[in-house]
Amino acid sequence: MKKLSCTTESVHKTEIYIQKGLRDHLFELDSLFKKYRTIVIITDENVAGYYLKGIVKQFASFGGTVRQIVLEPGEPTKNLGQAEEIYYKLAEFGVTRADAIVALGGGVIGDLAGFCAATYMRGIDLYQIPTSLIAMSDSAVGDKTGVDLDIGKNMVGAFYPAEAVFVDPVFLQTLDDRFFIDGMAEVIKYGCIASGKLFVRLTGYQYQEDLLDDMDSVIAKCLQIKRNVVEEDERESGIRRILNFGHTIGHVIENYFGYGTYTHGEAVAIGMYNITRMSVREGITSEEDLANLGQILDTYGLPRELPEMDLDRVNAILQNDKKFEGDVLNLCVMPQIGTAEIVRVHKNMAIELFQAE
Repeated sequence: MKKLSCTTESVHKTEIYIQKGLRDHLFELDSLFKKYRTIVIITDENVAGYYLKGIVKQFASFGGTVRQIVLEPGEPTKNLGQAEEIYYKLAEFGVTRADAIVALGGGVIGDLAGFCAATYMRGIDLYQIPTSLIAMSDSAVGDKTGVDLDIGKNMVGAFYPAEAVFVDPVFLQTLDDRFFIDGMAEVIKYGCIASGKLFVRLTGYQYQEDLLDDMDSVIAKCLQIKRNVVEEDERESGIRRILNFGHTIGHVIENYFGYGTYTHGEAVAIGMYNITRMSVREGITSEEDLANLGQILDTYGLPRELPEMDLDRVNAILQNDKKFEGDVLNLCVMPQIGTAEIVRVHKNMAIELFQAE
């Protein structure tokens, strides 16, 4: 088993466990869970169909009460109305600060369940069991929780650390191919911004089976990078901004098309490529690195060309980006593969990111 610890400036330690088959050994973690009178597992219908019964059985072995909240899958579920429904369910279950929430699912469930854990009774213990690649390699670690508003993604949220995160790559065996590829965008992001070795390694897998065999090691590398960044800058006031590589464009695309046409990873892939096209024009990045980025996106079946969008509507969405400080947008660029830099763009110029050459 690989084990990492993430200790943030709020002096909270999150233990991260990474092991193939870990999902079948949760019953061994009695030292973590036996203290809770009630454990509430929040998941979605897709994940529940595969895994909920077995997970509930293991948590029941700790002697407390295990409750379940099963939600519709997909980004539209991540909203304040759904959070309110969860609060009422928690109250109905008699949940107190001495109890815990377990998020069993992908990024949507992790963000939403985490937000509810952060805000119900001003905070109860949270555990993450990510089941998608995007959650395993990125979103389940780092304390970010939140819900969407119509005007933008993750507009309401809190920094709230989990007590522990349990990563089992075997969950990926039942993940739809599109969403596996979706998660690879975040994995590639880590190679782009912090590890040229990881980037090169990702270009060397000839078959998906080989990548899956090595996935625990790949995920561990991504989470080591994220852990190091988050420990230095928990609340995204400095270096943590590099984790947003591709996300400014990506979030606009997701919002513009109603979170249905493009997955998060697909939108981020388009964002990474087009941010890099801009940095090539500005003399920050070489044409060779842009070509290598384009090639790896093609290899993993990720899109890179901007879709046609009305620029007035794009601009309206863009102006609600959380990465603005006053009139300045903090934008991550890749000077060369394996490195990242933050550039500052005035809000009146930001729309140029979406204009075709």
